[in-house]
Amino acid sequence: MTILIEQPDLAGVEVEGKKMETNELVLDGGFPMPKLDAHGGGFDAPEINAFGQSFRDYNAESERQKTVEEFYRLNHINQSFDFVKKMREKYGKLDKTEMSIWECCELLNEVVDESDPDLDEPQIEHLLQTAEAIRKDYPDQDWLHLTALIHDLGKVLLLPSFGELPQWAVVGDTFPLGCAFDESIVHHKYFKDNSDTYNSSYNTKNGVYEQGCGLENVVMSWGHDDYMYLVAKENGTTLPSAALFIVRYHSFYPLHKAGAYTHLMNEEDKENLKWLQIFNKYDLYSKSKVRVDVEKVKPYYLSLIDKYFPAKLKW
Repeated sequence: MTILIEQPDLAGVEVEGKKMETNELVLDGGFPMPKLDAHGGGFDAPEINAFGQSFRDYNAESERQKTVEEFYRLNHINQSFDFVKKMREKYGKLDKTEMSIWECCELLNEVVDESDPDLDEPQIEHLLQTAEAIRKDYPDQDWLHLTALIHDLGKVLLLPSFGELPQWAVVGDTFPLGCAFDESIVHHKYFKDNSDTYNSSYNTKNGVYEQGCGLENVVMSWGHDDYMYLVAKENGTTLPSAALFIVRYHSFYPLHKAGAYTHLMNEEDKENLKWLQIFNKYDLYSKSKVRVDVEKVKPYYLSLIDKYFPAKLKW
């Protein structure tokens, strides 16, 4: 089934270069957002996170920040081209279990993301906060509401039944493997201990890729993004391509924030990036202590799951 989605109005946004200028606010971390709401009002981004600090501030002094930096040290040392190939082969079999999307949402009550400097609540809270914020501003884009609900479901990789992978192999900002590590990647200094840094096949701008090859053909660091993308795609979801793009690249902050790696994008990527830029405002700034009434909103999201996914999925 083909789903036609209206393209957002992102006048003034450039995706080919390093700068994406708009006449709208620039979000914390440096990446811009276009005007999101033609009917006025809309989502009001807070200035501080749940810890009283700026969002995505990786230099703030706190115990939480020390944990985050140690996470990225391990992530940057261990995420290599060969490692990702092995993970994709292992988890691409989708032989861990069978369950529904909502059952997976409930599993996330057991997960806290150690790479996130802005949040220490169970992930189900964040999923519903994001989805409900988008639903309010984009009531007619039900595919985007569901995308928000499922975007972090791959974090179940942290649980024993999914192999209990270490945090550095599940969460955190993502980046391409098989080409040079861009300096915009947070805590870039730790790549000095990554073997790919010294592999002549991988340490050039294009590496093993051709310019304009399309992000679908690029190996990304392994984690919940890529895993959930594989689960959705292989289980035959009818969500549009923009939804799958959001799921796979929502943690790709070198692209969102700095415009890095745009030379690898194709035309479809550039169109889908417009939706990802919209999504990211809600993904980042809906992290708060405001609770969502799960039972109240559950029937709506169950109806969307039934519309876009089979009753049971292989994971």
